[in-house]
Amino acid sequence: MLSEETRTIVKATIPVLEAQGAVITKHFYAKMLGSNEELLNIFNMVNQKKGAQPTALATTILAAAKHIDDLSPLIGHVKQIGHKHRALQIMPEHYPIVGKNLLLAIKDVLGDAATPEIISAWGEAYEEIANVFITVEADMYKEAAWESWKPFEVISKAEVGDGICEFTVKPTKESGVDLSTLKVIAGQYITVNTHPTRHDNKYDALRHYSICSNSTKDGLKFAVKLEHTPGKDIGLVSEFLHKDVKAGDNLLISAPAGDFQLNEKLIKQNETPLVLLAAGVGVTPLLSMLETQVNENPSRPVYWIQSSRDETKQAFKNHVDELLTKTNTAEKLIVHTKDQARIDAEYLKKNVPKNSDVYICGSVDFMKSMIGYLKNIEHDEAFIHYEPFGPKMSTIQV
Repeated sequence: MLSEETRTIVKATIPVLEAQGAVITKHFYAKMLGSNEELLNIFNMVNQKKGAQPTALATTILAAAKHIDDLSPLIGHVKQIGHKHRALQIMPEHYPIVGKNLLLAIKDVLGDAATPEIISAWGEAYEEIANVFITVEADMYKEAAWESWKPFEVISKAEVGDGICEFTVKPTKESGVDLSTLKVIAGQYITVNTHPTRHDNKYDALRHYSICSNSTKDGLKFAVKLEHTPGKDIGLVSEFLHKDVKAGDNLLISAPAGDFQLNEKLIKQNETPLVLLAAGVGVTPLLSMLETQVNENPSRPVYWIQSSRDETKQAFKNHVDELLTKTNTAEKLIVHTKDQARIDAEYLKKNVPKNSDVYICGSVDFMKSMIGYLKNIEHDEAFIHYEPFGPKMSTIQV
């Protein structure tokens, strides 16, 4: 338990964190990764370049400062981050490294304003916060379907949209993983541990990919969009998976993770419609949710809203159509942004029932826009769920 004096000092730093939190965390990552090269095998450097990870950490630290008297309101966020940490195999021994470099970053950025009292208080606060994460993640490691990274063989690759490839993988005999006993929850993701050699890469590269189907009969399925636009950041892992990996190759994968899932209490009823709102490859977790809803209760009203540049980019078109034919009440709305206006508040007001349960997945910008539009039309925030491509805390205001 933190002393009242420590909590008072931490709360006094809230204005500084609001003003310079992202500066501190950006400096923190540069400092930590510069002096702990082994961590470059864990962290997604694309998120570093885009600023998503520093923003997410700054938001987390600010939230902790604002709730330092009682951290329990943050447990939902802790669990969401904890799923990512477990999937990436972040261990308790990593936390002291983070704490040391975070305090150094605070001192560097704030200079003389970072008094010994502030550094000491934040040192104590960090230990308290780290212990919350370690405790939550310990349970997640115990509950994981398998430990660490296990080898899976690529059984097949199939193009499901222009630049989007679906992988089907099965555990090797050496892995000890039995898919017949694995229960996949719609909306979960797996994490792939790769070591691309293109572009002079020297490090392991870890990426999360949503599972496309909760059926494991043919293997685990996940989809990858090729991120390789001239003049923009290269999708190091997506390029490797698309261009270098072939059927028969092995990939290292950690157990399914994630808390983006359907409200189980609403699946069996028909009064609250289900709205699945996707952009681009964000269709992948929503596809498994649609599959679950169809299998468990095809009578529930379903609204499928999918945005893509054009029909060629419309991922899983045939599969979606097949699943929707199995529902008793379904509305399919497709927006091709090449020829149509993008989805806005007016569009959602017209097409999303007020009493519906909404699930959204896409880029961070898409997520922020859709959530903002839904709030503008006064959709109940308790019925807005989302999963962005990138750190979720970078999309949250505290």
